[in-house]
Amino acid sequence: MTEQTETNNNPAKNFVEVQNEAIEVLQTVFDPEIPVNIYELGLVYEVNVDVDLNIEIIMTLTSPFCPAAQSMPAEVKEKLEKIEEVKEVDVKVVFDPPWTQEMMSESAKLQLGFM
Repeated sequence: MTEQTETNNNPAKNFVEVQNEAIEVLQTVFDPEIPVNIYELGLVYEVNVDVDLNIEIIMTLTSPFCPAAQSMPAEVKEKLEKIEEVKEVDVKVVFDPPWTQEMMSESAKLQLGFM
């Protein structure tokens, strides 16, 4: 008997691959006022991928008055929709909890001189 290996038709594998690719895509979206991607800034709270390979992003902005309040979520949605396997993308912007500098990755803090 041979050992079965996962194939691209395995939903669990596709789920992980799509989630990883979504994170990579999010790392290409930048806040126009800060030279760090939104994922490292801590603006992305959740990257949820369901079994049908739909993506839900729960994210925030650095401020409710952010000038990119309309364009940034639209850019996130547009870029994630380009992932071949993805069926639908829903981007939800929330302000609770409010974003703080503590949410940034160590890399982002270092890049911005906070360390």
